[in-house]
Amino acid sequence: MRRLPPVLLEDGCPRDLISLIRTVLAACKEISFRVGQGALSGALGSTLDENIQGETQKKLDVLTNQLLKDILLESGYVKAIASEEEDYTVAGNPDANYIVAFDPLDGSSNTDINSLVGTIFSIMKAPEGSDPADQSIFMQPGKNQVAAGYVLYGPSTVLALTTGKGTRFFTLDKTHGTFLLTEDFAKVPEDTNEYAINASNQRHWQPAMQNYINDLIAGETGPRARNFNMRWIAAMVGDVHRVLCRGGIFTYPTDTKDPNKPNKLRLLYEANPMAMLIEQAGGIASTGTERIMDIQPDAIHQRVAVILGSKNEVETCLNYHK
Repeated sequence: MRRLPPVLLEDGCPRDLISLIRTVLAACKEISFRVGQGALSGALGSTLDENIQGETQKKLDVLTNQLLKDILLESGYVKAIASEEEDYTVAGNPDANYIVAFDPLDGSSNTDINSLVGTIFSIMKAPEGSDPADQSIFMQPGKNQVAAGYVLYGPSTVLALTTGKGTRFFTLDKTHGTFLLTEDFAKVPEDTNEYAINASNQRHWQPAMQNYINDLIAGETGPRARNFNMRWIAAMVGDVHRVLCRGGIFTYPTDTKDPNKPNKLRLLYEANPMAMLIEQAGGIASTGTERIMDIQPDAIHQRVAVILGSKNEVETCLNYHK
């Protein structure tokens, strides 16, 4: 097994990008420890505050956001950051080359039941000569990402990372505090019998998704002529990790549950980095009408529909949307 920096150097990554990724991972190691302490940390449960998304913040949301924010801004490697827990972008080093968007603790509602959570991050080049206080520097499509990844805090702490040359898995060796390469060039199987969706919203979905899921549920007696299993972790990071490991389709489609929020997942720090990881592993990531990483953002907290995973199954789902 190889340590993280040599693998990245073999890829020809710029040294300042390597240093930035190592900075993100330094924060994630601390988050892994805090999450692993559970009730012993005194950080479980909710605060009395809501974030910009209108969601009640968990104590660990606040703690993990502050950890990432502090260590990134102090590192000098970022021009600005954007976080799910921040109302606006936060300026950093004017001379830095990169901007970072992140979800500090995806699935934080799972912490109180000791289930899967994780940190998702996206890294892009900052426009040359740009103002770090100008949040329009984040208005770049996902195809501009130079790196993306997540750290999953489960039975082991696992990093999924891409710098545009495949998706790799690393596992945190807690005896040495180092992420070691444990799978080179992960590949998402093209076919699958598993799907992940929040079925409680079925009555609110658009007809295309209604019809697609109904045909999966019909199993071998339906038009697909085979049985499918549903899996749902209620944390995108956990569901996408399963897809990367053994295939599947994950979707959080457009719905009519809240007319003001037809989509659930945030483009910059959830959909884009996951789309890059999936595509680099041979899968597809779409909104149902367009490639996720082609979307031109118009707001830092913009939400989009997400359909991603095994190539053939995603294409089948997209045929329902045509």
